[in-house]
Amino acid sequence: MTPRLRALASAVVLLLPLTAVTAPASSSAPPPTSYDVLGDSYGSGFGVPPYGACGRSQSAYGVLVDGRVRLELDDFVACGGATTTSLVAGGQLAALDADTDLVLQSIGGNDIGWSQAVLACLAGTDEQCAGAAALVRSRIATTLPGRLDTVHGLVAAAAPNARVVVTGYPRLFSPEAGAYLGASAAEQEVLNDGADQLNAALRAAAERHGFDFVDVTERFVGHGVNAADPWILGAADPGAFHPTLAGYEAYAAAVTAAIRPGRQR
Repeated sequence: MTPRLRALASAVVLLLPLTAVTAPASSSAPPPTSYDVLGDSYGSGFGVPPYGACGRSQSAYGVLVDGRVRLELDDFVACGGATTTSLVAGGQLAALDADTDLVLQSIGGNDIGWSQAVLACLAGTDEQCAGAAALVRSRIATTLPGRLDTVHGLVAAAAPNARVVVTGYPRLFSPEAGAYLGASAAEQEVLNDGADQLNAALRAAAERHGFDFVDVTERFVGHGVNAADPWILGAADPGAFHPTLAGYEAYAAAVTAAIRPGRQR
C-alpha cells in the first residue's frame, strides 16, 4: 500500500467512531403527547373514591392512561354531573389551547335523562319504565345531536391542533343473568338498547367533526351490574351505575388501543 493510501485508510478509521457516536443524536424520540380530560362523571372516574373536586378520581380512565404510549396528562377537568351545557359554562374549555395535542372527552349521558330512565325501570311499573325509555330515545334522536355539535365545535375552536377522542358508555345490564331489582330481563334489554342508541349518536356526532369515537360496549359484555363479575357498581353503592376499577381499566385499555402517538387532526 502506498503512503498516500495508508494515510487515507487511517483517516477513514478515525472517522468511524465519530460517526457511530454522533448518529443517534439525529434520531431522538418525539416529545410526549400532552392531553386534557373533559366531560362528566364517567370521565371524572366517579364510583372509585377517594375523590377530588367534582368527583375526580385517580382511577379515572384519563388518569390511568397517563404514561402509556408516550401520553402525558396536562389538565384533568372532567366533572361529575356535567352536561354539554355545563361543560362549557363550568369552564372546562379553559383547559384547552393551541398547544393541546389530545383531548379525551366523555359527555352526553346527562343530557338525555339516562339516570331517570334507569330508576324508572328499577323501581317503577312496566309502563313507567317503557315511558321513561321512550323519552330517552326521543331526546337522543332530537335534542342530543344539536347539543353535541355545539360542544364539539367549541372544543375544536379552543384546541385547533388537537386530536379529540370521544368515549361512549357501556351497557349497564347483563340480561342473561336474570332480573335485577325491579328490572326484568326484557326491561334490561330496553335500557341496553338505549345505550346502543346513545353510542350511535355519539359516534355520528364525533365523525361529523372529524373526532374519533371509542366504543367500550364489547369490553363490558358479561360484566353488567347484575353479572357474576360486574364492572358496573350496584344500585346500593354511592357510585351506583358507574364503572368499578376494573371497568375504568377497561376504558383505559380501549383508549390506549385507539390512540396512535403523533397522529394529529
